[in-house]
Amino acid sequence: MISVFELFKIGIGPSSSHTVGPMRAAYGFATALGDDLARVVRVEVTLYGSLAWTGSGHATDKAIILGLAGQVPDTVDPDLADGIVAEVSEQHSLPLCGRRRIRFDRATDIVFDCVTQPPRHPNTMLFRAIGAEGEVLGEQRWCSVGGGFVVPEDEMDAPAVSTADVPYPFADGAELLVRVEESGLSIAEIIWRNELALRPEVEIRTHVTRVLDTMMLCIDRGLRTEGELPGGLKVQRRARSLLASVERMAGSNQMLPHAPMDRVGLFAIAVNEENAAGGRVVTAPTNGAAGVVPAVLRYYRDMVPGSTPEGMERFVLTATAIGGLFKRNASISGAEVGCQGEVGVACSMAAAGLAAALGGSNAQIENAAEIGMEHHLGMTCDPVGGLVQIPCIERNAFGAIKAITAASLALHGDGTHRVSLDQVIATMRQTGADMQSKYKETSLGGLAVNFTEC
Repeated sequence: MISVFELFKIGIGPSSSHTVGPMRAAYGFATALGDDLARVVRVEVTLYGSLAWTGSGHATDKAIILGLAGQVPDTVDPDLADGIVAEVSEQHSLPLCGRRRIRFDRATDIVFDCVTQPPRHPNTMLFRAIGAEGEVLGEQRWCSVGGGFVVPEDEMDAPAVSTADVPYPFADGAELLVRVEESGLSIAEIIWRNELALRPEVEIRTHVTRVLDTMMLCIDRGLRTEGELPGGLKVQRRARSLLASVERMAGSNQMLPHAPMDRVGLFAIAVNEENAAGGRVVTAPTNGAAGVVPAVLRYYRDMVPGSTPEGMERFVLTATAIGGLFKRNASISGAEVGCQGEVGVACSMAAAGLAAALGGSNAQIENAAEIGMEHHLGMTCDPVGGLVQIPCIERNAFGAIKAITAASLALHGDGTHRVSLDQVIATMRQTGADMQSKYKETSLGGLAVNFTEC
């Protein structure tokens, strides 16, 4: 199974595959040097594929520096991260593993190789530690496969799921429905019992609570912060002004019937503006799609009569089951399958989670997940300027509203539907394989080339 700890990771923006993953890989490489750490005088990093094409806009070089310096995504202070990187850049000196200073030139020791085609995955990194005589003390190639997951390149064919025994294993949506039917449990209860086979209850509850708190705090920060987002596109934050506009209309009795959806949209925008600014977010399942699940959770918490903390936990556990199916049987990487694997999967997860929180049956929940993805099939990943801003921020708002619509459609039915979740996952995987690489997070097609930046 793919655990809630794996699918919902706490990190910093702007990208799970281009920021969180590379930071984790760099940290893993540096700590693996062990006794050889004392002999290292230089570290070279080469980025390939999508990491090379859009790594600058996605702060991949910043993430690499932080990881080599001993920082990890879930504990690094976003307010201090830029200062750490600036010091390394200005002094041409890096505290490897946070312990030993080595010479490091950001401009030459991190290479963006836009020519070499990586053999296994479009998000590939090569790390090399070099000694005083020019000898290679350590070398690793890592792939960042989406959602902050990183895998050594030579392990790409290994199963992307835990090999630990769980009481209710399932490989696809059909098997999941069999498990819940046989056990008499809900999808959330299946996930909960599987998680208990891996970790103590207190650890699971602590993580789920931390995930929920981080999501809500991210919305709150986004709603109160103004200013220009970094990167050069001069995109202004809008969540705060949008909230003010909605509240003015409410105060003047001019509120329109769709006002709740306005709030859902601005919740998602708030999160993704925080993400674009390098703030603290939760991969859900990725950073580029980090606003969908929190926005729908906030909708449930603030606007649904009778909402409960238990309902929010049920939402997250159910979303874990759905996101895990996409991760296992297709992809959640924009560099592999386009944005259908990011915002599309997030919409599917949120639709299922909301349906579960609202008391939907297992069949209705599976139906909601299917609807959420079906109407994102073929969505490209074409970030303007390689930044997670246009069209990514607004795209999350639409994904959140689609998720609510999908849950509503499913809950008005009895769970019977013609296209299964497994069929739509297979279609998403096939569509991603057919999609040209210029539409998969390279910024070489779509809006990225048809929008004039100046």
